Amino acid sequence: MRIGISVILASLVLALTGCLKGGVKGAAPSTDDEKTIYSLGHMASQRLKSFDLSPKEFQVWVQGVKDGLDGKESKVDLKSFSMEVAKLGEARSKKVSEKEAKEAAPYLEKMAKEAGATKLDSGVIYNETKAGEGKNPAKESIVKVHYHGTLRDGSVFDSSKDRGTPATFPLNRVIPCWTEAVQKMKVGGTAKVTCPAAQAYGDRGAPPKIKPGAALTFEIELLEIVKSDKKG
Repeated sequence: MRIGISVILASLVLALTGCLKGGVKGAAPSTDDEKTIYSLGHMASQRLKSFDLSPKEFQVWVQGVKDGLDGKESKVDLKSFSMEVAKLGEARSKKVSEKEAKEAAPYLEKMAKEAGATKLDSGVIYNETKAGEGKNPAKESIVKVHYHGTLRDGSVFDSSKDRGTPATFPLNRVIPCWTEAVQKMKVGGTAKVTCPAAQAYGDRGAPPKIKPGAALTFEIELLEIVKSDKKG
């Protein structure tokens, strides 16, 4: 689920309220409510990274929050600038994405050179690590898989294996990288699949863990073809 701009700003206001009003700085959350608010603030701050604010811009943003909390009249016409917030977010997100994509290029080259790896026309890097048996799923198939997803620095952003619960979904309802790669697998097989941003979450990313332009690697095990097609 994507966090909207209004939620981001509102939750960051919550996160900064204590500091701006003289609250205790650096206090660890202890109650469930505090942990929930802390989590919301942390996730929202990660989403705000896509704006790539300079130190001065961040201070201007903090001033806007403080003025709002103090009940002061806005120094700008908020109604006319509401659309500008979305435009700035898109422009900055694209900038972050381009930088990340450039930094990810050596990683993609490295993964493409691994033994057994094949770079598909789409740019997806497919590496079968264990052959399965039977038929391949179709684009419309519903499949059950286990997966382990990592960023280019090796950190885990999502893992059904760690949760101990397989994921079931239609192949045409996931990121393009998965739709293409899993169709090449057979039940019981495993594969390492590396996705360039264009075949994953693109310029938007998937906050808070997947930044815009991020390349992703998945270790996938096809457990079952639940339905072979829409009619199956």
